[in-house]
Amino acid sequence: MIVEDDPLLSIVEEKLVSMLGYEVKGKARSGEETIDRIFDIDPSILIMDVQLSGELNGIETIQNLRDKQINIPVIFLSGDDSASIKQKAEDLNCVDFLLKPVTKNMLSNSLSKAVAAAELKSSFAA
Repeated sequence: MIVEDDPLLSIVEEKLVSMLGYEVKGKARSGEETIDRIFDIDPSILIMDVQLSGELNGIETIQNLRDKQINIPVIFLSGDDSASIKQKAEDLNCVDFLLKPVTKNMLSNSLSKAVAAAELKSSFAA
């Protein structure tokens, strides 16, 4: 699932994910929409922009999901690489934190890590 409030970036990110052989099961433009749709979409991985429109930013959205015991692997995307933002993302056990603009190679590496994390998580779910 891709969470991105910029329509153009959302399209670019979806194309990159598809080119890498992954399926985009759904998209959202805000943290609130993500929380509302997460169970319907049931994604294996979240690609989450840090700065979102709406009340919740990407970090707050993931914290909200973690508080509800929803531990989907997350790749954060951001135009802000400040130490405080990176630390908050790391505190939420994100798979990766990528600085925009994201390249195909960057996303490929991060998605590989996220798939491994999702598989590890599901092997303990039984």
